[in-house]
Order: sequence, then structure tokens, then C-alpha cells
Amino acid sequence: MAIRFIPIKTAIAWALRDGTDAYGLPAERVAASGGDGVPCRHCLRQVPAGAPYVIVAHRPFAGLNPYTETGPIFLCASHCAPGGPGFPAAMLAAPHYILRGYSADERIIYGTGSVIPTAAIAARCEDLFARPEIAFIHIRSASNNCFQCRVERG
Repeated sequence: MAIRFIPIKTAIAWALRDGTDAYGLPAERVAASGGDGVPCRHCLRQVPAGAPYVIVAHRPFAGLNPYTETGPIFLCASHCAPGGPGFPAAMLAAPHYILRGYSADERIIYGTGSVIPTAAIAARCEDLFARPEIAFIHIRSASNNCFQCRVERG
């Protein structure tokens, strides 16, 4: 089964960088030290050492319901090309991530959330997509639960 790794849409990334975040706050600007593990959710790469990046609150859902989590994400401070659709190995540098399946109405499908070794992410996504009720998957940090990217059927 083909799967696609979906970055934050360019228009959303630019709005978060240049405007306000999900809480109405301006982006916090920081310089990457190189050892921070700063994955940009738009280009799906690590922000290079010394390069500026922003920290913003983001809600990666179209609607609102009790499952629409909001949390911190990083974006390159300068414009970058969107990543995808292949596995974002340059971004997913930690040993493990949380994968969680969602329905078309953006609700968590119970029993789909688990911590997965990074090398097994693609296989786990394929397993989850064998279930027709799963419309998309989120990859999240296993240590902080931060949104990394969305996965869709290809």
C-alpha cells in the first residue's frame, strides 16, 4: 500500500511564521544550536545548526472537537519548500514516535495509538490503513506528544 507523509500546508506555515499562532500569539524566534532536534513541520527536515526557526502553537485539524489537540511545533524561520510525500527520515531522528489513527471526522480511533520504533513507522501505517475507518494518521513525538506530520493513503 502506498502512503504519503504530509507536511503542514505552505499557506498555514507562512501564516504561523508571519502572523499569529493557534493562541493568537506571535511566533517565538530562536536560533538552532544543532543538537536541539528541531524538526520543521513544513519542509520535514531538521533546522540546520545556527539557522533561525520559530516555535508556534498549532492545531493540525480542520474542525473543533474534544480530540483536536493544540501544541508546540517548530518551523524554519525563512521560507522553505514543503516536504513529502516520502518517508521524512531527515525529520524523524528520534528512536521512537507515537502513531495514532483518526476517523474522517477527526476523532481518535481507540486502540490505534502506540509508541513505534522509527524504522517500523511505514509498516505500522500500512497496518493501520488496512482498517477502513482510519482516514489519516498523526505521527507525534514519543517524549513530548508534539505533532510531527500527517500520513494519508497514497
